[in-house]
Amino acid sequence: MLKPVKKTAAGSAGGAFTIVASRYNARYVDGMLHAAVRELKRAGAKVQVVRVPGAYEIPVVAAKLASAARPAAIICLGVILRGETTHAQHIGEAVSQALMQIQITQGVPVIHEVLLLENKHQAEARCLDPKHNRGVEAAQTAMEMARVMARI
Repeated sequence: MLKPVKKTAAGSAGGAFTIVASRYNARYVDGMLHAAVRELKRAGAKVQVVRVPGAYEIPVVAAKLASAARPAAIICLGVILRGETTHAQHIGEAVSQALMQIQITQGVPVIHEVLLLENKHQAEARCLDPKHNRGVEAAQTAMEMARVMARI
């Protein structure tokens, strides 16, 4: 069941956040991107956006940013729609493993919102519907993780 995004009170985000967003399936990714940027700016955060061709290209850019720029958190946004082959599954698994490894080795929170979805209906619900937009949720998670990392 799709859960609605919880609205949180805007607080000071502190620090700079980077969003790495795929251009592939742009309609859906842009929906999450705009929502995430709006949520971060509402909290007073500095936001940098880096666009990449597709979901598979997100990890290499996230790794470079984590090691060089060291933002408070990196938000990764992409949409992978299943097709008739297993290609989408392979991309989704590779991206998930790579993003997890980046945050563990670099000590920078990497927020994983590269969605592997069954169809366009699911993408519309999670990327374009304001009540369920995963971009808002990603931004909130990034800010919370930045606060956790600053405390420890």
